[in-house]
Amino acid sequence: MYRLFIANKNYSSWSLRPWVLMRALDIGFEEVMNPFVEGSNFENFRHFSPSGRVPCLHDGATVVWDSLAIAEYLAERHDGVWPEDSAARTWARCAACDMHSGFFALRNACSMSCGHRVKLASVDATLQADIDRLDELWSEGLGRFGGPWLAGQRFTAVDAFYAPVAFRAQTYDLSLSGPARAYADRLLAHPAMVEWYEAALAEPWRDEGHDMEVSAVGTILEDLRVRT
Repeated sequence: MYRLFIANKNYSSWSLRPWVLMRALDIGFEEVMNPFVEGSNFENFRHFSPSGRVPCLHDGATVVWDSLAIAEYLAERHDGVWPEDSAARTWARCAACDMHSGFFALRNACSMSCGHRVKLASVDATLQADIDRLDELWSEGLGRFGGPWLAGQRFTAVDAFYAPVAFRAQTYDLSLSGPARAYADRLLAHPAMVEWYEAALAEPWRDEGHDMEVSAVGTILEDLRVRT
């Protein structure tokens, strides 16, 4: 059975991508949790990940690191990771890469923390540009391929890559158009996302660095995580 090494569900957006993809497609795996520690996680994570980062997938002696590489590895072995239609598949791969290598302002200003609700102090031009691009991309996929998911009727890897953004939209109440907001809500309601969210709220671990990033960008309205 696959072993998927991840970090805290409240914070680790990169871990969420393959986790939710495998859950949504009913690809069995053993979850191996490695909570973040203060300072560098590199040496701890190097025990299971060549890059010293999460996520990392172990398939027997084969080790696959990086969320995009994991998606492609799974696509070689399981149906449904990417859309069957060629045009939809090409678009989905491009959109997933767009998320994988871009949206830096969104990542920096809106760090993932499932349990927080935050009123942003401001939305500067670079963050607004990322939100606008996100809205444009989601609306394009939904309109072009008919929904309810980004590349058609089935949840695929491109949806998994944007799953962390749905949590960000919820945490920071990002301003989105009607179709984009409905898509974010659809992601949040997916059973795999609900499972992740409930586990994130129940986690006992806190990472001061991540929490400081959240509090630095605005006013914390709620912290829904279990009290420790």
